[in-house]
Amino acid sequence: MSEETLFTKIINGNIPAEILFEDDHCICIRDINPQAPTHVLVIPRKPLPRLVDATEDDKALLGHLMLKVGEIARELGIERAFRVVINNGESAGQTVFHLHLHILGNTTFDEGSLGIS
Repeated sequence: MSEETLFTKIINGNIPAEILFEDDHCICIRDINPQAPTHVLVIPRKPLPRLVDATEDDKALLGHLMLKVGEIARELGIERAFRVVINNGESAGQTVFHLHLHILGNTTFDEGSLGIS
């Protein structure tokens, strides 16, 4: 990737964000345009544009992200019911081309009610 994404700039400390968690592999921030009462993003430090761009070499990273989703959900008190969303591509609603996982909780989800990017 030649151009830094919004998330790369946040990871590098160039843009402020409410960071809830970080480790060597990812960060978790509050979404600035929440689609649910609890809406956070888990973002890998490695700048993968989309999920389909991951390779066999990214298997451990993807597993780490999913485990962190569970840990973060427990920390936020939403472990009994939450949704994890990954948008892949512009037609699927992806607006920032740096892989990120949405964790949404504390709401009732209706089919088709979320416009998440």
